[in-house]
Amino acid sequence: MAATYDFPSDLLAGQEELHQVRAELLALLKRLPWSVEPLDGFSDTGGWRKVERPASPGWTADEQAEVEKLRQRERELAVFVTCHRFWSEIASPETVDARMTLKHTHENPS
Repeated sequence: MAATYDFPSDLLAGQEELHQVRAELLALLKRLPWSVEPLDGFSDTGGWRKVERPASPGWTADEQAEVEKLRQRERELAVFVTCHRFWSEIASPETVDARMTLKHTHENPS
């Protein structure tokens, strides 16, 4: 039976927001062109794996700002979650299990 932990509400909220910010950032990066700067396309068919990229118009200033805003928030939340006072209350051997449990709490809402 897996251990249960009484995570503080602010830690749970921080972890949930971290999941949301990472999902939003990933979705944004998938929509954006492959290169931040405008670059010509290329094709490499001579290597062990064929690689092709169309020309990239680059990212707009707004797109760059949105990515930076999300990355900054992701860093803030990661620091908040990993440095939360709750972790000092957990015995060292249980820390990894507790952190993994926290990461997956959104998958099994109680």
